[in-house]
Amino acid sequence: MKKYYLETFGCQMNVVDSEQIEDQLRQLGYRSVSEPAAADLILLNTCSIRARAERKVYGHLGRFKPLKERNPELILAVGGCVAQQEGARMLQKVPYLDMVFGTHNVHRLAEMVRQVESRRARPVAVEFLDPETRRRLFPRRVATDSITRFVTVIQGCDNFCSYCIVPYVRGREVSRPHGEILAEVVQLVEQGVREVTFIGQNVNSYGRKEAGEISFAELLRRVEDIAGLERVRFVTSHPKDLSDELIDCFGDLAKLCNHIHLPVQAGSDRILTAMRRGYGRDQYLERVARLRRACPDIRITSDIIVGFPGETAEDFAQTMDLLEQARFAEIYSFLYSARPETAAARLKDATPKADHQARFERLVARQEEISRDYREADLGRVVPVLVEGASRQGAGQLFGRTGWNRIVNFDGDPALIGRMVAVRLTAAQRNSHIGEVVPCSTACEHRLQPSAFSLQSGSL
Repeated sequence: MKKYYLETFGCQMNVVDSEQIEDQLRQLGYRSVSEPAAADLILLNTCSIRARAERKVYGHLGRFKPLKERNPELILAVGGCVAQQEGARMLQKVPYLDMVFGTHNVHRLAEMVRQVESRRARPVAVEFLDPETRRRLFPRRVATDSITRFVTVIQGCDNFCSYCIVPYVRGREVSRPHGEILAEVVQLVEQGVREVTFIGQNVNSYGRKEAGEISFAELLRRVEDIAGLERVRFVTSHPKDLSDELIDCFGDLAKLCNHIHLPVQAGSDRILTAMRRGYGRDQYLERVARLRRACPDIRITSDIIVGFPGETAEDFAQTMDLLEQARFAEIYSFLYSARPETAAARLKDATPKADHQARFERLVARQEEISRDYREADLGRVVPVLVEGASRQGAGQLFGRTGWNRIVNFDGDPALIGRMVAVRLTAAQRNSHIGEVVPCSTACEHRLQPSAFSLQSGSL
């Protein structure tokens, strides 16, 4: 049997695409291996959101060159966002690369592999598909033994933020019919899935371009009624499209987890305007306040970019001030990275890189203090945790996540996998908590929601 090695970079969308890739490779008679040296086909599913991610892809390809020299029959393939961005140029830059396919052409992988196996071509497929074809080709993978699953609800982005390459490599927004989404969730639950995460570049825009389609908030309300499903999450949300209807869902729906990722990117109105974000700092903070009124225990995470072209010390001070006001549970912080085709790539910046680096380090340090406050304030709380599997922390340990997406490791019987259990948080680590299972009544075990517990005060 032929063997493949697949490495996935980037976001949840790439994870779902990799599942489609693996399905096709298995149908071609390939099986997965964990080391590239053992593979007959090596495939990188790539991300181009930052320049560093793009450079990493070429670095990996350079390390695979000796394998190709030793085994000319080895197939090297690149898919995903870097492939969409670079197209045939990748074959020129990497002469030993065999095939390139973009974000709209995952469905053509099997055909392209056959072409390479027969040595008929070095195929490239980076064409954008029309909306109707894309709707027919939305990722569907029902067969699973997982407790949690991603479900794609929308692809692409119409926002064209000045720094972001996503619309250029993922295309414009297309929503999947809600009937297909609900049917997939029902099938997943029948196979043992207990939590789904709806994914898209901007889930808040779901259904807005399709005549007669329901809103994203209405989709969440309909999923609430699916028996056997314990939890629902979603990523990612654009603040300008966060409706009051969707915010109300956090107070109304028992299955919707008390966590939202809401990228702000900057705290200065001047920079937000230059970024083409479509909102100001006051609008963003009002959305944060509205979320906390709807769900007092919600945890909000965010993205922040430091060093956008033209950012001044005063602009950065406003970002730091927003950090204090919003008090995010966590942030993903980045130094600005110019991306091809974006409007911001044409902007000049006179600020020394060392100044941007110093600001970045200040931001990271202050956010770590805020995050530590959350972690320590949670100690002693009893919270519902969906048990996902065996922990990597040690023999006999399980792991699961809280409603606010925090990993918890604890001792437990493997029979608990797939169940919601009450866990007391006993120790805090940087990326996870340690806990202990707490006995709970039968009614509590049936559906463990935060309201089912006597939670200690002190949450932020």
